[in-house]
Amino acid sequence: MSFLTDCTAYKVENAIQIAYDPHSAGNLKSQAFRFISQLREDHTSWQVCLSLFTRSPRASEIVRHVSLEVINNAVQANRLDRQELVYIKDTLVKYWQDNYSGAASKDTPDTSYLQNKLVQTATCLFICLYATEWSSFFDDFRFTAANDIASMGTNVAGTMLFLRALNTVHDEIADSLVPRSPEDLKRNNELKDLIRARDIGNIAASWQAILSNWRQIDPEVIEICLRNISRWVSWIDISLIVNERIINPLLEIAGQPENAAAKGIDAAVQNFNAIDTFSEIVAKKMRPPDKLQMINVLSIDMIVQKLIASPALSELRSTSQYDIDLAESVAKLVNNTVFDIVKILDADDVDTETRAKADEMLQAFTPHLLRFFSDEFDELCSLVIPSLTDLLTFYRKIVKNRGSLPQHHAAMMPPVISAIIAKMKYDETSTWGEEDQETDEAEFQDLRKRLHVLQQTAAAIDENLCIDIFGNVVRDAFARYRNRDSHITWRDLDLALHEMYLFGELAVKNGELASYPHPAIQLQYMEICVRYCSFFEYHTHLIPHTLESFVRFVHSDHIKVRTRSWYLFHRYIRHLKAQLGNVSETIINAIKDLLSFYAELPQESADDDMSSEENDQSADAVFTSRLYLFEAVGCIASAPSVPVQQKVLYAQSVMSPLFTDIEQHIEPAKAGDQRAVLQVHHDIMALGTLARGYSDWNPNASSGPPPAPEVSQEFLKAAEAILLALETLKSSMDVRSAARFAFSRLIGVLGARVLEQLPRWIDGILAQSSTKDEIATFLRLLDQVVFGFKTEIYGILDSLLTPLLQRVFAGLAEPTTGTDDEIQLVELKREYLNFLLIVLHNDLAAVFISSTNQPIFDTIITTLEHFSRDSSDYSTARLALSVVDRMCLTWGGPDVSSSYSKPNTTQPKATVSTPTLPGFDNFMLSRFSPLTWALLSSPSFNAKDPQARQVLGEIANLQQNILVKTGDQYLTWLKDVELKNLGVGPDVVEEYLRALAGMDMKAFRGFLTAFVGRARGGN
Repeated sequence: MSFLTDCTAYKVENAIQIAYDPHSAGNLKSQAFRFISQLREDHTSWQVCLSLFTRSPRASEIVRHVSLEVINNAVQANRLDRQELVYIKDTLVKYWQDNYSGAASKDTPDTSYLQNKLVQTATCLFICLYATEWSSFFDDFRFTAANDIASMGTNVAGTMLFLRALNTVHDEIADSLVPRSPEDLKRNNELKDLIRARDIGNIAASWQAILSNWRQIDPEVIEICLRNISRWVSWIDISLIVNERIINPLLEIAGQPENAAAKGIDAAVQNFNAIDTFSEIVAKKMRPPDKLQMINVLSIDMIVQKLIASPALSELRSTSQYDIDLAESVAKLVNNTVFDIVKILDADDVDTETRAKADEMLQAFTPHLLRFFSDEFDELCSLVIPSLTDLLTFYRKIVKNRGSLPQHHAAMMPPVISAIIAKMKYDETSTWGEEDQETDEAEFQDLRKRLHVLQQTAAAIDENLCIDIFGNVVRDAFARYRNRDSHITWRDLDLALHEMYLFGELAVKNGELASYPHPAIQLQYMEICVRYCSFFEYHTHLIPHTLESFVRFVHSDHIKVRTRSWYLFHRYIRHLKAQLGNVSETIINAIKDLLSFYAELPQESADDDMSSEENDQSADAVFTSRLYLFEAVGCIASAPSVPVQQKVLYAQSVMSPLFTDIEQHIEPAKAGDQRAVLQVHHDIMALGTLARGYSDWNPNASSGPPPAPEVSQEFLKAAEAILLALETLKSSMDVRSAARFAFSRLIGVLGARVLEQLPRWIDGILAQSSTKDEIATFLRLLDQVVFGFKTEIYGILDSLLTPLLQRVFAGLAEPTTGTDDEIQLVELKREYLNFLLIVLHNDLAAVFISSTNQPIFDTIITTLEHFSRDSSDYSTARLALSVVDRMCLTWGGPDVSSSYSKPNTTQPKATVSTPTLPGFDNFMLSRFSPLTWALLSSPSFNAKDPQARQVLGEIANLQQNILVKTGDQYLTWLKDVELKNLGVGPDVVEEYLRALAGMDMKAFRGFLTAFVGRARGGN
């Protein structure tokens, strides 16, 4: 039974009114929306809705709007046959002819909102019927507006409906920004061809008539007409647009911004739309000669000149009345024009005459381009950056091919480079460092990055010219500063410093700039010193003065300068530590007051806004920045020219206050004082960071010699102090985190001595309350220790392996409570398996089967079996199989041959397995070999998944390595047990065994993948 049988016009109207009435009761509103949802899905309800929309007296606007939506749904869902579509079309045509033509149009028309919905419905029908039953689509709208084209000048409602329909048709079939299926693209291209063949002449004539007749009657009609033209021009014959009937009105509208401003907003909108129309016309794809001719015919150069010279863009440029909207429209026109001119010049197949005309046009338009590029409004500058980028890229291509620019092009470079540099400057209205200016500052810095790209391209074109212009800017700024010019501002100096930061080392020679009081200048100066600190390696006499400036900045009253300088000071010191031995004591004493701190608990923010990392001034961020000072002190104190005894004294002078501070706060922290806990955390972090500064030696890399034993002894005391705090406060995640941080950095100064304390570190960091993430992170750290000290660690590892793995197993067994927990579990599995591999790869496998750890070995094997069977986590399964494979290679003994193997005459293999671990050959068959089939037999295993293919590769490796270690024993096991139990036929078994024994590793991987695919029916 059709939904329509119980669907009367009254019910539909009532339901819609209830659904969209804000005062309706909740349960009634829900019922009404369910009813409307059914209405939209039913294939016959369009009939009721069509009558509701067209009836007289009219229903409410929302009822009529929803009715059109239901009709749209029915048409777009292809629920209607041709007869029904034609019926809807005829009904709607009659509706708008009755309501929008002639005298009827003087009645109150539909709102623009409803008109848009009406033409949307008509356009849906147009898609279905224009090729066949509705070839009069455009005429039906046009005749509603006027009986003939020439008389289009009196019916506002009908004309607006016609123009809206044109806009909607374009959006539906020609908007290039809307992604479409190949079928839709084909259909739309066919519809455009039909429009061009049938109606485009009359449509263009209608635009001509509207531009002629409506300019003094209704600006809104002109506005939408111009929008029509700018949209349709990309896919119709350009001659329909570029003719006197359309271009002359466009020229009049576009070329008189002062008149538009005087006449008000509507006229100004016309003006913008006319200019945008020219932009779209210029952007139309054409042959180069035709494009240049069109630019010339349209007098784009003259229009742009006239617009730039108008009061709106010239006399009012530096006032609050500057017409930014008009400037944006003209900038877009200039950008499009220059883009096309450069494209023509850059083409290889352009004839000499066309190239000469394009060259001439480029010289005419370059001043216009620079006018908007150099505008104080960055939005306007950004609009023309694309075409300026293309221009400079074109010039660079010429230089690369010919060696230099032709003279007339070279003459354009000085103003271009000067404009780029000038645009790098903060404008006069900008402030610096104020919280409400952060967005503007970020946008300006982004613009500077784009300008830097342009500047680099310009330098690639003519480096000497760039250096000359840049040098003049810098020299002028410095000379004015030295001469105490009262008119010089921080903006001038910032520009000079920024350019030097981009170009070279001149800034570091001008140390007096550091005394300028503005924070922006101070930050720029430090950034430049750090970027070009290699300069100081050859000009060491400048180091003391620069260090004095840095010491002043690290004590700055300005929070941003102070915290940023701590990081930059550390960078400067680390690079130049070899040159600082003679001033080390002076520097350390100068900043020693900054090495004490008072931990502040984080404040609850009233909002959720997150500051950027660079601007974060929270207590935690400030302390993190302060840590750079500790590392800097470590770098200074450990300089090669500093005597060992002095290194020890410097370490003591910094660490002693930290030891005292830890001792004072241990008891309050133990009693639950959270600020005391945080203070201990900070002290531990500071000790670890100081150690990092003292030594970046790494047992895994050749990063310099380890520190002297006397220095290591001092840091052994630091490790002891940290361990005492950790053992007392190991229930605190903050303290555990700080201890883990310090442990990783103490390795460099303690070397193998760290192994003596390793059990205590593990006991404290891997406390019962440690999270999976903490365990995983520490395992990753232990990997480095095992690898770095593999020759000394066996005894320690043997004693701590069981308690370490028990803690890991406890973490693996904990239930997960959310997505974050699941991610941490996967990470812990990976780090656990990596740790096993590290031990195996570093010849420490014996630790797993020692008398101390034998009881836990079976648990290790059980976890490997469990992980390798998990089809929900391919990466973990692959890693687990890697561990199993490595065990086979480690304990499987010498390689043995098999009956299917190719004979090896140079190195004959044994025929009987002799594993280094007695009984391990049978263990491989009974425990490891079944793992290679367990995952493959899982119903959820997807052999086409890329990660699953990696697992297949690991399985192939494991099977071949078991074969290499057990020979015919494994082939017999596969034939009589595993493959038989899997139901594999004798012929296939034989094929499999020959492949396993006779193929190399790569070939067998491919075979196994194909074998699994066949066995699973191609899934």
